[in-house]
Amino acid sequence: MDHSGHGMTMDLPPFTLGRGLEWSTDPFFLVACLAGLALYGWGVVRLLRRGDKWPVGRTVAFAIGVLSIVLMMCTRLNDYGMVMFSVHMVQHMVISMVSPILILLGAPITLALRALPTAGRGRKGPRELLLMFLHSRYMRIITHPAFTIPLFIASLYGLYFTPLFDTLMGSKAGHIGMMVHFLAVGLVFFWPIMGVDPGPHRPGYLMRMLELFAGMPFHAFFGIALMMASEPMVETFKNPPASLGIEALSDQNAAGGIAWAFSEIPSVLVLVALLFQWYASDQRQARREDRAADRDGDKELEAYNAYLSSLHARGN
Repeated sequence: MDHSGHGMTMDLPPFTLGRGLEWSTDPFFLVACLAGLALYGWGVVRLLRRGDKWPVGRTVAFAIGVLSIVLMMCTRLNDYGMVMFSVHMVQHMVISMVSPILILLGAPITLALRALPTAGRGRKGPRELLLMFLHSRYMRIITHPAFTIPLFIASLYGLYFTPLFDTLMGSKAGHIGMMVHFLAVGLVFFWPIMGVDPGPHRPGYLMRMLELFAGMPFHAFFGIALMMASEPMVETFKNPPASLGIEALSDQNAAGGIAWAFSEIPSVLVLVALLFQWYASDQRQARREDRAADRDGDKELEAYNAYLSSLHARGN
């Protein structure tokens, strides 16, 4: 039985990390990831040739984020993920919660806006179309917490606890579509919270933290539900191949533990990024105020001192 198009998954030997990390190309994800890296690299080179700077840390974060997708989808982890719930859950958690965070820290939209040329007056090129898309009503909807948080939750409960998951796993196109969906959900959920790129919905830092903690507990509850189940809950993984030497319920328990653990890892990563961004924003604001004071001779302070002097004069 060939679920994934990667090979005869029924004949897979027992899972080990070494076997899981063997190369097993998925053409769709390989081409998409290489294209993403190439476009990002083009943007960075264009800026550098123009004499502009681009933070190395952003480039590194983006590259690691894309390579994490390659690791999940272009190795035998993808083959094992078709028949082992635990390995599939690693794929899901990395692609929906780790890869998006790293890609967003790479600020690809900011890079595109800086690297793409302007089309000229009265014309619309790629840069202008991107700006229109960023400021569209559609983007305001899909980045609003009233949309992102329910979508984030539904991608777990609405997928695994309904026949939809089995339907998608039944075809290569369905499986690819599901993984792309995981990545897209992670991007739209984390973008308003800690993304560097400009977006239509960008609340204050405290509200961003509340958005983060509103979604994460549901991952933990989902993992606990899998671990507490007394029988396999997903049809696809009810009868693992005998060659794997695993039992379906214990594999499901492992998948639940992975989902529960991953609810903590992104929370810490995003919280650290948010606190750093908050601090950097305060520092930029302080520098702007200092420059404004230098330009106008600190008129605000002078006006306040004059007000105090007038009060003192009236008192006398």
